[in-house]
Amino acid sequence: MVFGIFMAILDIQIVASSLEQIQAGLSATRDEITWVQTAYLVAEVVIIPLSGWLGRALSTRYLFVLSCGGFTLMSLFCALAWNLPSMVAFRAFQGFFGGAMIPSVFAVIYTLFPPRLQPAMTIVVGLVVTVAPTAGPVLGGYLTESVSWKALFLINLVPGFLVCLATWLFVRVDEPDWELLDKIDFRGILYIVAFLGSLQFVLEEGVREEWFESREIVFFSLVAAATGIAMFYRELTIDHPIVDLRAFRNRNFAVGCLFSFVLGIGLYTLIYLMPVYLASVKGLNSLQIGQYVMVTGLFQLLSAFVAGPLAKILDSRLMLALGLFLFGLGSWMNGSLTHDAGYWEFFWPQALRGFALMFCFLPINSLALGTLPPEEVKNASGLYNLMRNLGGAIGLAVANTLMIQLNKEHYAVLREAVTPGSAKAQALLAGLHERLSGASLPDSELAALKQLYGLVMREAEVMTLNALFHTLGLVFFLALLLMPWVRQVSADSGDAGGGH
Repeated sequence: MVFGIFMAILDIQIVASSLEQIQAGLSATRDEITWVQTAYLVAEVVIIPLSGWLGRALSTRYLFVLSCGGFTLMSLFCALAWNLPSMVAFRAFQGFFGGAMIPSVFAVIYTLFPPRLQPAMTIVVGLVVTVAPTAGPVLGGYLTESVSWKALFLINLVPGFLVCLATWLFVRVDEPDWELLDKIDFRGILYIVAFLGSLQFVLEEGVREEWFESREIVFFSLVAAATGIAMFYRELTIDHPIVDLRAFRNRNFAVGCLFSFVLGIGLYTLIYLMPVYLASVKGLNSLQIGQYVMVTGLFQLLSAFVAGPLAKILDSRLMLALGLFLFGLGSWMNGSLTHDAGYWEFFWPQALRGFALMFCFLPINSLALGTLPPEEVKNASGLYNLMRNLGGAIGLAVANTLMIQLNKEHYAVLREAVTPGSAKAQALLAGLHERLSGASLPDSELAALKQLYGLVMREAEVMTLNALFHTLGLVFFLALLLMPWVRQVSADSGDAGGGH
């Protein structure tokens, strides 16, 4: 099951570094090709909260085999896609099936394993959830360069078949409750799908469409607001809700979901910002970027061997506070770099963040799901995972918007200093002109001005990205203020099935 969700989470980001090649293969425009990622994310976000109800109705075994089988089949169809609409449709179904697998695994930790084994299982799942998005663009770039973009999808076929077979033969967690299918709340499902689908669309496309200047964004924002209110009212007032929001009455679960939201912001925003920094400021290719960002994954792996034993002896609140602080510190350090920064200057901030992730993930997971009654865990697991994904979507939307805004502001500030009256600017321009004249360029003066513009733009980008890294650091430092609301969860207390 863990291998199944590794594929599902890997496939969110695996296309990120290969969109240009897919664009060329499908004869799409730059704006259109982003739908290859957006379709997957929208479908995944929609299905995650519904997976708890589906798991109760169909059983974990049937749901997981159906989801993994559908995901594998859609991976094959994605590789065979003949144009952009077919690819977007297959990616949406792939995200739909993939998203249903993720909460099932989290639920199994707290229903199949005794309390003493739950931290170890959480570490295994935590490594997958945090390493897979980091590995996605690196593996995707390598496969596209060495084979073809179709390989991004074909690699799922054999593992997907084996996961389906093994789950069908060996997973016996619970039995189906077929009676739930007679009580399907179709209106509730419609509200959930419309609300989460519209919200994810607005967050994904808002930046490209310049937010509320676009009629589409205004329309879907209104749809999200209206269906969101209808969904909350419906799910809180009917006897058999599709998504039981009453899990939020458990204070530990509610605070755990807030921390999951913050972790989603950090995890997905950094996966986006680091390659942007390394590509546009340092001019690295996808393989070199992979060598830089793999540091985070390696230290996540290393921290698993430290966090696991510590979880048994250390207060989970102290462990979480340490994780949040180290992640914030790593982000803050990343915001103090210049365009001259080399490999080792990037190494330590990433090492800190990678090491901190397991210190965050392990206590947040046990905090959110460890004190719920077993019958509530499936539903709550969907909500918990949804919060992390929404954190990532909102973090990316805000980061993208701030990047455009701050780039303009920083460029305007720097441009004021680069004037004909500035001795430094004139000296730099003269140096560039002289160097380009030596290279026998036909219009060396214009070429020197272009280079100067490029330098100013690069410095503006460095200032922007540094400001975003500092902001992320502050988000994690501020999250420490939630610590007084956290109640202790002991892995050895044996009360993981009881509510507090």
